Amino acid sequence: MTTDGSGWTTGTVTVDRRSVFYRRSDGGHDGVPIVHVHGFAISGAYLMPTARRLAAHRTNVVPDLPGYGRSEHPGRALGIPALADALLVILDALGLREVVLVGNSMGCPVSLEVAHVAPERVHRLVLVSPAGGVQNQPLPRALAQLAADIARESPRMAPVALPDYVRFGPVNALHLFSELTRFPSLERLLRTPVPSLAVLGTRDPLMPPPHRVREVGRLAPAHVTVAVVEGAAHAMNFSHPGELAHVISSWLDGREITDDPGEPGRARVLQIDRA
Repeated sequence: MTTDGSGWTTGTVTVDRRSVFYRRSDGGHDGVPIVHVHGFAISGAYLMPTARRLAAHRTNVVPDLPGYGRSEHPGRALGIPALADALLVILDALGLREVVLVGNSMGCPVSLEVAHVAPERVHRLVLVSPAGGVQNQPLPRALAQLAADIARESPRMAPVALPDYVRFGPVNALHLFSELTRFPSLERLLRTPVPSLAVLGTRDPLMPPPHRVREVGRLAPAHVTVAVVEGAAHAMNFSHPGELAHVISSWLDGREITDDPGEPGRARVLQIDRA
């Protein structure tokens, strides 16, 4: 384990006899630790802007799941259930009995799967730009949505994301992306056993339109909250870290979710009539 000099340490744990890389904020903080779960074909590096802001409040951990970033590749692209199993092994190896999971994109169905398999391990669940399921079907539609999102993301993300995409490879990417579109993310969300917060960006082409979000919200249990960040695309963990961290910390602390006027984007809770 090494320290980077900015309040974070890096290290590795073993999952299925392979090395898995992680980043962890230094120091002990009150509150349940936050574990950030990255998206499709990319490492946890792009999640660090949000994780760094949340590290002042409690311990944050950002792993690279097996086959991603600086973690060893298992020889094939793991599917959603296998990635959820791997994440549970990572939590065990790091001695984290209960955590807050903050997923982005593919990290949302992975986190949902963990919450369903082991709800006692998940204190709360934050789903940032949840991908997968009916809104991304069929596969050609999902690929078009992904292409549209690339044009909307911050250019500063390219040097972070491009090496990860190249390393993951087009064959693995297409296989996993196809599985992601078929994963029953909506059904998992509607039956989430833990308090959950979904955070959506208004410029995210992979998300359903607002009227559909409200329709789904009316079917969700009362412990599901939906917030919107205006002006954000899919990877708001990178593009709008201050506003996202403000939303997450407010929800975790039981405070009203309001906009942070000092940060780009404007956050608000989506009002859903469940009557």
